[in-house]
Amino acid sequence: MARTNKVALVIGANGVIGGNLIRHLQTLEDWEVIGVSRRGGVPGARLRYIRADLLDAEDTRRKLSGLHGVTHVFYAAYQDRPGWADLVPPNLAMLTHVIDAIEPVAPALEHVSLMQGYKVYGAHLGPFKTPARESDAHHMPPEFNIDQQQFLERRQQGKRWSWSALRPSVVVGFGLGNPMNLTMAIAVYATMSKALGLPLRFPGRPGAYHSLLEMTDADLLARATVWAATEPACANQAFNITNGDLFRWSEMWPKIARAFDLEVAPPLPMTLATIMADKAPLWADLVARHGLAEPDYARVSSWGFADAVFGWDYDFFADGSKARRLGFHDFIDTEAMFLGAFDELRARRIIPPAA
Repeated sequence: MARTNKVALVIGANGVIGGNLIRHLQTLEDWEVIGVSRRGGVPGARLRYIRADLLDAEDTRRKLSGLHGVTHVFYAAYQDRPGWADLVPPNLAMLTHVIDAIEPVAPALEHVSLMQGYKVYGAHLGPFKTPARESDAHHMPPEFNIDQQQFLERRQQGKRWSWSALRPSVVVGFGLGNPMNLTMAIAVYATMSKALGLPLRFPGRPGAYHSLLEMTDADLLARATVWAATEPACANQAFNITNGDLFRWSEMWPKIARAFDLEVAPPLPMTLATIMADKAPLWADLVARHGLAEPDYARVSSWGFADAVFGWDYDFFADGSKARRLGFHDFIDTEAMFLGAFDELRARRIIPPAA
């Protein structure tokens, strides 16, 4: 067995991105993994967890003060807030607290990996230039992703460690209690449609049904994240990471419906956060009838995020060729990604088994 010689500190360990990254790192024999979150986690092979409130500078410093062997920080934490400007203070503070705590005590620190997204390109504001490229100019603030990257750029000056920034599209993978989980939202929406004897209707804006977009598989993103953090040519750069194909909901939606043995009806604009708000009793009934593993309706609901994704009535994709030019060539078919994600949810008894 290879000797463990790298120590990963994964911040945001219970999210879709952080959780899948930890699972990938556990398959690599030369990594020890430390996950950090507010809820902690179940330890495993070369894996332990630390509970910390990253918004509290003193708690963060105290909880991370003994981590002298950390070589790589993988930052994937996120604090949701109602407004764009409101996102900046907590998300910048958490990253700052982590670096302030770990840099003085980890002399072997080699790399800090920052998870970003297409907000860097203004994708959340409206139609943006596509394909988006890492060299595109920043947009008018506020934007916490940009502030976080600029913080790392300043902090890294004159240091032996480097940074990288990963920019995925919508990330698809397993995770419970996450406010940005499109897979879970689609699966629960389809499950409830089936329970009510309804066809599967696309609930987004009419234009969104035909827009061109892409996704990022969480496992592919995990591999790309480790690659960028350990490949010297990637130092101090940002990378778009996507599945490598494009699709339209008008083509994908019928395939998703078939995965749940549902018919497709014409799209009907609906705000899922509103129409699904009263469905907790239906979820409780499904849990009881099928012996599902998660009785808490709130932990399987990501309606606000789904509404945002289904509201993109403009093209939503980036150029991923920079990562390929530097050596990362992994890709995945997006249809296969969705179907595999639904199968995993069934295997974990989060949604009922296929008929």
